Formats: sequence, structure tokens, C-alpha cells
Amino acid sequence: MRRLRFGLTARIVAVLVVLGIAVFPLYWMLVTALSSNGDLFAERPRLTPDLGRFGIFVDALAEGKAAGWLLNSLVIAVGTMVLSVGLGIPLGYALSRFSFRGKAVLTVVLLFTQMLPEALMVVPLFALFRRFDLLDSLTGLVLVNSAFVLPIVALILKGAIDGIPKELEEAGRADGARPFTILTRINVPLIAPSIAATAVIAFFHAWNEYVFAVTFVFTPELQPASVGIANFIGELGTPIQTVMAVAFLFTLPAVAFYLLAQKYVVSGMTAGAVKG
Repeated sequence: MRRLRFGLTARIVAVLVVLGIAVFPLYWMLVTALSSNGDLFAERPRLTPDLGRFGIFVDALAEGKAAGWLLNSLVIAVGTMVLSVGLGIPLGYALSRFSFRGKAVLTVVLLFTQMLPEALMVVPLFALFRRFDLLDSLTGLVLVNSAFVLPIVALILKGAIDGIPKELEEAGRADGARPFTILTRINVPLIAPSIAATAVIAFFHAWNEYVFAVTFVFTPELQPASVGIANFIGELGTPIQTVMAVAFLFTLPAVAFYLLAQKYVVSGMTAGAVKG
């Protein structure tokens, strides 16, 4: 009995420690945003937020461009998620179920693209986007982010579809179902956890992306929050409280989205990594 109680207590303590490590950065951003300059540079830092200074969040949204930046980030992240998952499902299905010349090469190329740093592709993509008039637009960022995250989405979904018995599809064909119907009515419901996992991956990739956003978008009103926050850093000074307030607001949607989808992430990644 004592061992059981000790084990339970140890697990609770471990969970609390991990939770504290995960939540502390978010809490410290809130404390910093709601602190005065005197508290920030005091010998003993303030450990609790000053709720009387909560108006800084209202000021950051009302007076600045933070609300527009957050909206731009949301549009880019959701657009990337929808496009990459929408294209990744049929691509993963084709890699899993169809045999065609160059299939192995295509798979290797998809893996190889994940090794390329974004900075290496900036110059050629800049020239390509300028030719097709995609610079300084949210559409361009959605396309480039989707292109970079699509390979990993397709490979995860391929692994998930590999684990679906082919007899289910054969039964559908015997009933006269076409390939598209088999994919949407049989495979998609079975790989829903993997789809949710890849959606999280695509969303976070686009939400946090900086290199392409700062290079391809010039108009301040079109910049995402990842670039807008960096613009607060000035040569003569940086409004630390404002930066932390906007960073806190920038973090909340991503955290909320992950919490909503987190129950699918582990099972989805496992299904996409193990065949059979």
C-alpha cells in the first residue's frame, strides 16, 4: 500500500513539474507584460502580474497593428493547414496504394525536401514569386508554407493508409465504389487521427514561420505576427511590455488549437509511423 501511494505521489509530482515547465514561459510573458519599468529592472523581479496594468493588451490591439498581424497569421496558418492536408490526403493515398514508375524516387525526394533549410530557397522563390506576382500577399505565404509542409503531411498519411487492410477497399470496389469514394468514405474516417496530427503540424509550421514572411511581404498591414513582433525591436529602445503582451496574444491561439487537437496527435503520429 505504501509503495502504491509513493508511486502515485511521485507521478503527481512529475506531472506537476512538467506542467510547470510547460506553462512557466507563458506565465512569465504575462508577468512581464503587466509589469512597470521599475519592476522589470528591480533587484528582485516581480513574480505576480499587476492586473491593474491589463490595459496594455487593449492598447496593443487598439492603437497598434497587433490585431491585424494576428489575423494575418491566422489566415496564413489556416490556409496552409487546409491546402497541405487537402493535397496530402490524395498524395499519401497514391503513394500507399498505387504502383507507378518513379514511386521510390518520389518518396526519397519528399524526404530530401525536409533537409533543405528555408534560407537556401529564399532567392529562387523570390524570383519565382516576383514573376507570378505573388510577392507581398498572404496567398504567396500560404503557397510556400504548404509546399514546405506538404511532404511530411503526405508521408505521415501514407503510413496511416498503409495500416488500413486492403480488404476494406476491395469490399468497396465489389459494391461499385470508385477510388474517390473509397478514399473519402473508407480511408479518411479511419485515418482521422493522423489527419488531425498533420493539421497540427501544418498549422504550427505556418503560424511560427518567419524567414519567408519577412522576405516576401513588405507592407506592414500584411505582415504576420511573427514578423510584426520583431519590428518592435528598435535601435534606441524596445517596449518590452508591449512586445510581451503581443507575444502572449500570439501564443494563445496556437496553444488553444493544440489543446483541442492534442488527443489525436499521439495516436495520429503513431499510426503514420508504423505500418500494419
